[in-house]
Amino acid sequence: MSNLYAIRRFQNRLALTISMAAMLFGLFWLVWILWTTIDLGLSGISLQLFTSMTPPPGSTEGGLANAIAGSLMIVSLAVLVGTPIGIFAGIYLAEFGRHNWLGKTTRFVNDLLLSAPSIIIGLFVYEAYVAHMGNFSAMAGVFALSLIVIPVVIRTTENMLILVPNAMREAAFALGAPKWAVVGRVTLRASLAGVMTGVLLAIARISGETAPLLFTSLSNQFWNANLNEPMATLPVVIFKFAMSPYEDWQALAWAGVFLITLGVLSLNILARVLFRAKHKQ
Repeated sequence: MSNLYAIRRFQNRLALTISMAAMLFGLFWLVWILWTTIDLGLSGISLQLFTSMTPPPGSTEGGLANAIAGSLMIVSLAVLVGTPIGIFAGIYLAEFGRHNWLGKTTRFVNDLLLSAPSIIIGLFVYEAYVAHMGNFSAMAGVFALSLIVIPVVIRTTENMLILVPNAMREAAFALGAPKWAVVGRVTLRASLAGVMTGVLLAIARISGETAPLLFTSLSNQFWNANLNEPMATLPVVIFKFAMSPYEDWQALAWAGVFLITLGVLSLNILARVLFRAKHKQ
């Protein structure tokens, strides 16, 4: 028994050591990335960054106002398009289609969309929309990003609704409530924080997507609010400026990286706070 106990303690310590080493390895790169982003990006933050358009090569004056506005517009519209579809599909899978063929098929397709590279989604929208319309446009970018939002919201909504105890449904049915009232006023309300967490995570994911926008909204050096024309976005401008040989463009790219990192980090923290608050109730 003593030998067996010693072997188990050794195995436990070995597993704990490997786990701690893996955690420290990941934290090292995370801290390095964050420090580099703060070090190079914070110096580029100024009022001009939010008030001036993207500059031409060699110009010392310029900002990211059009790219920031374009990202906010495209991401907001993508969330408005994708969130209702994702929530209603998640409700169907959790409440009506748990075991039928349509529910199983939808889950399979949703899993494919979750694991599909974003560049493939961008190419699909390019072929299905941009090529037929004859020009790049912000609306095409909205469609591409909404296809990324939908599977994330579906998965989160379904999982949150499944976690609601069946006793709550049975109690509502016992009081004579119809199915739609049970779903809308009981199960969905009980899982609202988790569903909102999924929406926030979806926003965080699409905020930094570049590949789909390269094939859809492309970019625009000037201010544009027309959804049927190319529109500048932060990820695409960062990609373009970071690859350029101009130091002023590279400085603006790092400032844009800092803004996106700060936004995504804030959304992830907010999502965890909402989920933790709901979990403690």
